[in-house]
Amino acid sequence: MNPTNHRRRVVITGMGAITAVGANADETWQNLLAGHSGIDYVTLFDASPYPTRIAAEVKNWDPSLYIERKEIRRMARCSQFAVGAATQALQDAGLLTDAPLGERTAVIIGTGLGGFELYQDAVEAAVKRGAYRVRPMTAVGGLPNMPAFHISRRFGALGPLNTVVTACAAGTQALGEGAEWIRRGAADQVLAGGVEALIGDMFFAGFTAMKAISTSNDPPHKASRPFDAKRNGFIIGEGAAVFVLEELEHARARGATIYAEILGHSASADAYHVAAPEPHGLGAQRAMRWALQDADIQPGDVDYINSHGTSTILNDKTETYAIKQVFGAHAYKLAINSTKSMIGHSFGGAGAIEALVVTMSVKEDRLHPTINYENPDPDCDLDYVPNVSREQPVNIALSNSFGLGGQNACLVVAKYRQ
Repeated sequence: MNPTNHRRRVVITGMGAITAVGANADETWQNLLAGHSGIDYVTLFDASPYPTRIAAEVKNWDPSLYIERKEIRRMARCSQFAVGAATQALQDAGLLTDAPLGERTAVIIGTGLGGFELYQDAVEAAVKRGAYRVRPMTAVGGLPNMPAFHISRRFGALGPLNTVVTACAAGTQALGEGAEWIRRGAADQVLAGGVEALIGDMFFAGFTAMKAISTSNDPPHKASRPFDAKRNGFIIGEGAAVFVLEELEHARARGATIYAEILGHSASADAYHVAAPEPHGLGAQRAMRWALQDADIQPGDVDYINSHGTSTILNDKTETYAIKQVFGAHAYKLAINSTKSMIGHSFGGAGAIEALVVTMSVKEDRLHPTINYENPDPDCDLDYVPNVSREQPVNIALSNSFGLGGQNACLVVAKYRQ
């Protein structure tokens, strides 16, 4: 797709996911295509004091499927998700063996806050039982880099190890940076992705105070309404997706199945406000343009965008405007959808889960719907694949992630061509 560019090519050879709509990548994809929502009443904690009592939880999570029981208690929920999704990805790529992955395998995971719940639980325990009455590993177990550490340790990945902590852009940026390691020869394969597990008091209280989350509790599955005129906030979600990224010749040599190719990526800053997007989406525009430049493609080459699409008043309007500025008249020919309409916003995990969607759309020429799109908004007048999945050619796709703190990241994924 870029014959004049002699960078090492990066392909996707394995995927794993643990989400509100699926216990693995395929189940997640099939349920998204069917328009099934994972948003329901909260069960992980008592949400009754809050005006929002719904979330997109991972259901029936059983970490013992992936982790020895003695290790489970030492690991935050996000670390458990990450190891589970990485196990699936390695199995999918045909790389899950008892042998260590070695020095040419790297790990990079995006997250917003890591295992924050361990610290919240420790504070509550100290109040009830007195100081120092916490588990020995509490001080380190909740650090944001623990999901990546646990993956590297579990599978003996001895190459570069990193954690991207850029809020809602983290999963997308981790995939881009992982691809960059392969491009420059620092690794031949990378376990890259994103994870979050923040459904609890702190974040319900905080986002309620910001008036950022939807209070449309009944019915839960109708609350997330990206680009709809009656949208009134996002829904907190959780989950993880991890990919095996591989240098093309390395993948070919071992006969790997190739899902798609990563053509380009980018990151940019708004430098504007901690939570609100820059009014004209200038940071988002830069990220999209730079991703296209990195991929060496033109705006008209893109068939589909998986939007950030949070279901907030400002984000959806601003993202739509930014897409029009970057793509011009072609914006009206693009298919655009929002995965968050079904699984809410999983912060650091969102971009990775959405990259799974983009990869499968490119591979299968199918687009999942943006559900709950019922009331057109004059400020959001593009094709958002409303309510029903669609079959159409998807050769090149763009995935957008725009996060708190003015963090923006984009990923360009294409059909693999020899």
